[in-house]
Amino acid sequence: MGLILPYEKMWDMPLGGTSSDKQIPHWFGNLAYVVVGGVCKVLFRYRVDGRENLRGFYDECGVVVVCNHTSFLDVAFIYLAARTKQWVRLIGRESLFDNAHGLVGQILSRVGAFPIKRESADRTAIKRAARMLKNRELVGILPEGTRRGKGTMEPKLHSGAAFIARMGKAPLLPMTVRNAEYVKQKGQRIRFPKITVEYGTPVLLEDFDFLPKEDRLDGCTWYVMRECFALSQRIPAHEVDMVSLFPDSKDFSAAFAHHPVPHRTTAEVVERIRASREEGVSSEKDADR
Repeated sequence: MGLILPYEKMWDMPLGGTSSDKQIPHWFGNLAYVVVGGVCKVLFRYRVDGRENLRGFYDECGVVVVCNHTSFLDVAFIYLAARTKQWVRLIGRESLFDNAHGLVGQILSRVGAFPIKRESADRTAIKRAARMLKNRELVGILPEGTRRGKGTMEPKLHSGAAFIARMGKAPLLPMTVRNAEYVKQKGQRIRFPKITVEYGTPVLLEDFDFLPKEDRLDGCTWYVMRECFALSQRIPAHEVDMVSLFPDSKDFSAAFAHHPVPHRTTAEVVERIRASREEGVSSEKDADR
């Protein structure tokens, strides 16, 4: 393939997973990992904790990787932490892809990212993400939509992560990039703190069936984001002040205190997925008889 590809074409090409279709060329992503990963390793001495919670899904199923958003560096570390074995298909705002006369779009698309329209039900992006998940790829989402404490927009809690997980029949995996927010603070010089990426334990959408139907997606996303902030702040999840973090969102604290959501390991979730897959194959065979 040539050096320049239409990035709209790359959005619909697989990157990893089980599809036999032609993939996005890996050379640029591998080069980016070596260069960007090397620089970040030197500057931030970053480490990854809980990566086994992600690795256990390799070749088994797609996963929606969910992270809180405090820094422009979050996306780089979400990408780096999964490599070299896995790729994360990050969802970014549409306007990013036309920056620098399309050069930014070419770079982002080469490493597997694809766009979504803000403040709208972008069916194309949702269908694209669901297809990736069904191909057993990873899709990375920052549900707040903007960096917390940066810029003019206030972070909001969007339920898109849970909706995409439902469409792609995939678990959600909370994570955080700790200390990236201290790299550049308003009015201060650039700093180089030690950064830690940490994965939590997976969450299944079906565990929220006790909620009213109209609250399940919002409740699931709220719960997963609380897990992300618990990882970030290194405190138990029930101590995270979600009302202060998302004052305009419904508070599900009482619902989850009354009906705790099961804590599952990646191995347990994978076993459930395998059993469901085998059951589906068995049902198909019975139907053909």
